[in-house]
Amino acid sequence: MLNSPGLIPCPGCGVLMQAAIFPALFRNSAPGASGESLTTDDDASCFYHTGKKAVIPCDACGRFLCALCDVAFNDQHLCPSCLEKGTRKCKIKNLENHRILYDRLAFYLAIIPMLFIFPSIITSPMALFITIRHWKSPGSIVQHSRVRFVLAAILASLQIIGWLAVLYFGIIH
Repeated sequence: MLNSPGLIPCPGCGVLMQAAIFPALFRNSAPGASGESLTTDDDASCFYHTGKKAVIPCDACGRFLCALCDVAFNDQHLCPSCLEKGTRKCKIKNLENHRILYDRLAFYLAIIPMLFIFPSIITSPMALFITIRHWKSPGSIVQHSRVRFVLAAILASLQIIGWLAVLYFGIIH
């Protein structure tokens, strides 16, 4: 039944199924580091586990960490608290859990107000500013094109020129 080439009926319910078992199921996995217990009072203890021996300080805050609390990341040793703060405050760039797509924002600021005309007097300079300010900001993880930035800049510039022409000819005539 296991690792068979085709579908086989389940002995309990009769539904056709195929089960693929990988060799890792039968391998003994190495236990995770649990941290050594303190043997003498002279040893430094972990900040989070007072009964565990400290093996390394946190590179961000300097707290002593046991083997259980040590998180090796980007050639640094961090404590769980600093890792969480780095994720929440976006201090650790490789731990992004969201990303603002400024190219999309600038494009929408240039396109959508064109439907209503009057909001474009405010949004077109905003779109141009976002395009210039965030040109080098990281874009989408899967798409690395700056086409939306270029289109937003062109549309925003045309809208600004149009508003300047309306104001110029409206005041003169």
